[in-house]
Amino acid sequence: MKRMVFVSLFVSLSLFASDVSGEKVFKTYCWGCHHQSAMAFGPPFSEIAKKRSKAEIMAYISSPRTMYKKFGYKRSVMTQLHLSPEELDAISDYVLSYKGAK
Repeated sequence: MKRMVFVSLFVSLSLFASDVSGEKVFKTYCWGCHHQSAMAFGPPFSEIAKKRSKAEIMAYISSPRTMYKKFGYKRSVMTQLHLSPEELDAISDYVLSYKGAK
């Protein structure tokens, strides 16, 4: 019985965790300012992916006001997002998936 409860809990948590996708995070938080491969208000993901590592992308998303000078920007207009660790990981991977896009 304990094993059945554990397996059910594990499957439920796995399904919930897999619900976080980079595309979903993009559509929820990023699409208003960024496009995948075309210039919008912010740079396209293809440009970001060519310049930045995953750690840099995660740091900038987590704290744009702290990171903008380190990235050589004159100002930061990026909104402070409060993403879960799973969302942050998913969107960073999604941005990097455009590394080869034009």
